[in-house]
Amino acid sequence: MKGDLFSSEHMAQPAVAAGMTIENTKCVRYTVNGEMLARQGAMIAYRGNLQFERKGQGVGGMLKRAVTGEGLPLMAVRGQGEAWFAHEAQNCFIVDVEPGDEFTVNGRNVLCFDATLSYRIATVKGAGITGGGLFNSVFTGHGKLGLICEGNPLVIPVSAQYPVYVDTDAIVGWTAGLQTSLHRSQSIGSMLRGGSGEAVQLLLQGEGYVVVRPSEATPQKPGQH
Repeated sequence: MKGDLFSSEHMAQPAVAAGMTIENTKCVRYTVNGEMLARQGAMIAYRGNLQFERKGQGVGGMLKRAVTGEGLPLMAVRGQGEAWFAHEAQNCFIVDVEPGDEFTVNGRNVLCFDATLSYRIATVKGAGITGGGLFNSVFTGHGKLGLICEGNPLVIPVSAQYPVYVDTDAIVGWTAGLQTSLHRSQSIGSMLRGGSGEAVQLLLQGEGYVVVRPSEATPQKPGQH
C-alpha cells in the first residue's frame, strides 16, 4: 500500500525499550513486561500476550476527579506485549517521577502509569465537600506517569515572591513543596460567563511548578466515568 497514510509519520515504530514512550502527540505506547495500570477504556490497540483486568471500585482502584469527587476507574494490564493508549485525541505527555518526588494530578488527566508508582487520594485544603470536593491523586515512588491534556499544557513556576492563582477547572497538577488553598474573588470575567460574580481559584504558594491546561472543564458525556 502507498500514500500518506502509510508514511513513517503514521506508522507504529519498533519498540526499543520496555515501558512507556510517546508514540505520537495523541498516543502513548507501553511495552509491557509484567504489569502496568491505565484508565479503563483508554486502550486503543495491543499485540502480544496481554490480559486486562478491571480494578476494584474501592479507593485503591479509582482516581478521584476534581470538583465532582467522582471516581476514574482503572485497569491493570499484565503479561508481555505492546499496548497503545489514548483518550479523545487529547495531547499526551510523560512525567518521570523519581524517589523523593511528589506529583499531585487531577484524575481526569491520568492516562496510564507504571505499577511501581504509588498513589493516594488527597483533598485540597479548604476544598472539602462544602467547598466543591476538590480531590486529586498524589503520585510518589519511581516510574513514569502518562498524562493527557486538552491542548498544550502551560507550566508556571511558583515562588515565594510570586504565588499563582489557577482556575479550578483548568488545573492539571503541581509539584511537591507547594501549599494550596481556595481563593474566592469577585470578578468581571465570572459575571460575563453567566456566573454569580464570585470566582474561585486555587492558590498555590511556595517553591515549585503548577501545570494548567488551556481550557476549562467540559460537560461530562453521558455514560462517562
